[in-house]
Amino acid sequence: MVQVKIGDVAVGDGAPCYIVGEIGINHNGDLGTARRLIDVAAIAGANAVKFQKRTVEVVYTAEELAKPRENPFGATNGDLKRGLELGRDQYQNIDGYCREKSLAWFASCWDEASVDFIEQFAPPAYKIASASLTDDNLLRHHRKTGRPIIISTGMSTIAQCDHAVEVLGTDNLIILHTTSAYPAKIADLNLKLIPALRARYGVPVGYSGHEVGLATSYAAVALGACMVERHITLDRAMWGSDQAASVEPQGLMKLVRDVRVIEQGLGDGVKRVTDDEVPIMKKLRRVG
Repeated sequence: MVQVKIGDVAVGDGAPCYIVGEIGINHNGDLGTARRLIDVAAIAGANAVKFQKRTVEVVYTAEELAKPRENPFGATNGDLKRGLELGRDQYQNIDGYCREKSLAWFASCWDEASVDFIEQFAPPAYKIASASLTDDNLLRHHRKTGRPIIISTGMSTIAQCDHAVEVLGTDNLIILHTTSAYPAKIADLNLKLIPALRARYGVPVGYSGHEVGLATSYAAVALGACMVERHITLDRAMWGSDQAASVEPQGLMKLVRDVRVIEQGLGDGVKRVTDDEVPIMKKLRRVG
C-alpha cells in the first residue's frame, strides 16, 4: 500500500480520493474573487485549493512581456501577467482564510523564487505544472523543501516523465495524468494511462482534468485516481484564459458528491453475498 500524506490526510491506496479545486489564475488578480472561490471549494467539500505563482520577469522573456495584448490591466502581455500575480499580503490573507475554512492550500510554482516565496507559508505540498516537468533545476529546488510533490504529466513523453521521476525520486511523490489543452478533447484524455502510470512508477497516481463536463473525471476515479484536480470558476463566462475549461460552483459540488458515491460503490473487489441478498436468494433460488 503506497500513500503520501498531505498535511494529516493520506492520499493513495485505500484512501479517499483527494479533491483539489484549482483556482490558478481564475481569481483575475482580485483577492475578493479568490476568497469567493475558496468559499466554493469549502462548501463543496473539496480537500484543497491550488494557486499558481510566477516571478514574471523570470518565467517570461522581455520580448514576450512587451507583446501587445489588450487586457483589464493594460495593453501588453506584461501588464496582464503582472496583474494576475498576487503578493505577500494577499497570500497571507488567503492563508488565514483557508485555515478558517479548514481547507488546505498550495501552489504551482513556475520558478525557484516563487518556491521560496510560497515556502514562507509552509504549504502541505507543492504542485509542479506540466509546463515545468522538464525543468530539472526547478524540480530539484522543489525537492529541497522536503515537502510532498505533486507533478502533472501533460505535454510530455513517457521518456520525459521517466526523467522527471528519476530527478525527483519516488518518495512523497504523487503523479497526475493530464492532457494540457484548455479545454481538452475527450478523445485525447487517454484515461487508461492512470493505472499504467501507477504500475510503472509505484507511486499514487491521480488526474488533473481540463475537459468540459464531469463524466471523465468520474471515470478517472473508477480507474484508480487517488486525486482529482479541476479548475474552478465562479462563472465560465468570466474574463480569463482558464475560465472556459473550469467547473462552476454547482459542478464542483456535484463532483465531490458523486466521487464519494463512486468510491462507496467500488468496494474492495472481493466477491461475497451481501446481507440484503440473503432473503432474495432464499426467495428466488430454486437449487442450492
